[in-house]
Amino acid sequence: MALTACGGGEDTTTTAGSTPSASTAPSSAAASPSSAPPSTAATGATGGTSDKKLCESAKKAGDDMKAQLVAALQSGEPSPATFKKILTDLEGKMTTLASTGGDSKVATALKQFGVEAAKAAAAADPANSADNPAFEKAGADITAACKAAGVSVNF
Repeated sequence: MALTACGGGEDTTTTAGSTPSASTAPSSAAASPSSAPPSTAATGATGGTSDKKLCESAKKAGDDMKAQLVAALQSGEPSPATFKKILTDLEGKMTTLASTGGDSKVATALKQFGVEAAKAAAAADPANSADNPAFEKAGADITAACKAAGVSVNF
């Protein structure tokens, strides 16, 4: 459902490289960083996107999630459905990114963070469910792995 509709995956930009027409240019900025070929070292992955690119894309996904959360909070008390949507979107982005990263520490951390976001989204009270040690550890693992790759993120 919503997981396949998230930006950032290679499947959503199949025509971007073959058709330079402005009418078919990708409209999602989130799709561009994760689908761009890695240009620098810092891979750590076996045949995947570089850790630096993964971290840059994860940072964007995290910033998008924070912006959604701030907007929801400014409109009043967000409902469980709002938190579920935010966490589901985040899970989709992280899982998609992780699938492009091979077996690196960053990809592994992104995958685990996606698992924890999915668990929280599935709970009756997603906001409260997201406030747990496993989710916090998954975020800290991304932060540490991305720091090692030269990208500052805070999850």
